[in-house]
Amino acid sequence: MRFLFTFCTASLVALFTVTALRAQDVPFHKGVNLTNWFQAESARQVQFTRYTRQDFEQIQRLGCDVIRLPINLHYMTSGAPDYTVDPLFYTFLDQVVDWSEELNLHLILDNHTFDPAANTDPNVGAVLKKVWTQVAAHYQDSEAHLYYEVLNEPHGIADATWNMIQQEVVATIRTVDTTHTIIVGPAEWNSFHNLDEMPVYEDDNLIYTFHFYDPFLFTHQGATWGSPSMVDLTGMPFPYDADRMPPLPASLRGTWVEGAYGNYAQDATVAQVKSLLDLVVQFRTERQVPVFCGEFGVYIPNSPPADRVLWYDTVRSYLEAQGIAWTIWDYHGGFGLFEPGGNDLFDHDLNVPLLEALGLTVPPQTPYEAQPDTVGFMIYSDYLGSSIVASNYSEGPIDYYTAEQPNYGAYSLSWTGALQYNAIGFDFSPNKDLSQLVEEGYALDFLFRSTDPDVKVDLRFLDTKTDDPNDHPWRMNLTLDTSRAAADLRWHHVRIPLSQFTEQGAWDNNQWYNPDGKFDWAAIDRFEIVSEQGALGDAKLWFDQVQINNQDTTQVLDTTALVTSVRQLAGNLPLRFYPNPAQDHLTLVSTQPGLQAVELRDPLGRLVWRTSFHDRAEIDLSRWTPGVYFLHVQHENGQYQTGRIVKR
Repeated sequence: MRFLFTFCTASLVALFTVTALRAQDVPFHKGVNLTNWFQAESARQVQFTRYTRQDFEQIQRLGCDVIRLPINLHYMTSGAPDYTVDPLFYTFLDQVVDWSEELNLHLILDNHTFDPAANTDPNVGAVLKKVWTQVAAHYQDSEAHLYYEVLNEPHGIADATWNMIQQEVVATIRTVDTTHTIIVGPAEWNSFHNLDEMPVYEDDNLIYTFHFYDPFLFTHQGATWGSPSMVDLTGMPFPYDADRMPPLPASLRGTWVEGAYGNYAQDATVAQVKSLLDLVVQFRTERQVPVFCGEFGVYIPNSPPADRVLWYDTVRSYLEAQGIAWTIWDYHGGFGLFEPGGNDLFDHDLNVPLLEALGLTVPPQTPYEAQPDTVGFMIYSDYLGSSIVASNYSEGPIDYYTAEQPNYGAYSLSWTGALQYNAIGFDFSPNKDLSQLVEEGYALDFLFRSTDPDVKVDLRFLDTKTDDPNDHPWRMNLTLDTSRAAADLRWHHVRIPLSQFTEQGAWDNNQWYNPDGKFDWAAIDRFEIVSEQGALGDAKLWFDQVQINNQDTTQVLDTTALVTSVRQLAGNLPLRFYPNPAQDHLTLVSTQPGLQAVELRDPLGRLVWRTSFHDRAEIDLSRWTPGVYFLHVQHENGQYQTGRIVKR
């Protein structure tokens, strides 16, 4: 009997251990954060072609099985009070979900509506429940390897407050989706120190996440976004090495950094890193729950490369030894997997020692050799062209996906409200050699329409700035005005041979340099559309099918004026708005019969207020942030007009 009792006890212990281990399992192992993609100010600012299915395939080739996708989720909506998700956002995200399912990659939808400089609002729960209810309803029937991460790095909020909010959000998601795993994390920046502050959530389909950036002076040396900025801190070694310690910059004396600097000998050791990660292991063991490291990494610019690699090897190896899944912050970017100073190309620029430290598969790497372009290419057609990155600077909204009667495809690009010297930028990555195309008679070819005959914009190519102190980002320039396209709200085909652009000079280091015959068509950094001649004001511009080609085949397919007509607010519609600038209120008065819908948007195109009225409307501005807003009034007959409001 004693033997039987002992055998049964041992069997029960073994069964409990296996069950506990299974409860702690995460169904993925290692991956990356795809940053600066859906971290946009609205769905209309998402540069969707930044990544493609090929990028997902390449990430998989590295040996990754999970992608964490940071999303400014609240900005993908109409804003307060309803926070209705923009259908355009689903257009993009559905494609990403499809790629992940096709490749059997796990995909984490990380709600990264996150400002490191602002504390998490204790009332954020209402927003989270509205947004996540919609997203979960949309994806409730998708494959199981899709995950919802409630909110990235809540901070400046009490643990108890955040934990209660998170529980309510989980319960709300479960009213529409009982299948998909939800990722929850602690307050204080998802700190592993705060895992124990989390309650025992009732839901048993959760993964608990944490972030790891210790020692912080090593991982964030050179970072500008903290308080205080650590841009002056450079060369901090890992592990601690007294002979290689840099002096503490004067700018950081008297701050919390000085205390951390004094403790660096104790904090920056391999043993200390492991002991901190042991806190996570202890939490997992005690709670019997799965845990996941959603972020870890070292900022590149000021960290010693060999030490950075050693830190990754230390953290990654210990995470995997403890059975903890991870996603590195980030893929491209300041913490990324690519060599600094390169073109971030998968076949040429991967950081091989870093990949080895992370235990990833290293694909063959070859030196990148720039070659002259021999065929034309698309700059914009519904989406930005291949290997082109948006690099705008504009006070007014730039909409890459306006559906106002595009000539080709589903969208065109629109722009309004820009101040003088604002620009729509198309950054070529890698840089382009257009010298052969210039010689062969290629042209800049596009469709254009506008509301204002007085508006002029400059079109220009900028070359690269070399290390030569006498070299600058020289410009080839041409001014677009009504001599090339009438401002009649109809599409006009504009074709300009590259050879017709003229050298303009360069602006560099806050100084103007006159043209010196040094512009280099073989090293083009970017193409820009610039409000060089003056502010756009209420005028609106549209561009479509922007390309470099050698065949004049573009056609105006839509020959009608835009939606009955689009007039300036000072035009025929009898609408007045006052006062402007305004402080606490704005009054709209119209004598035109019929229902009129009104929207106000901020400079990033985000909706902040809407209503409808017949003859008069009063808008309360008292809770608005001072700045510029854009008024959009649409009559039931299809006419719509815009205006610019200044809130003091």
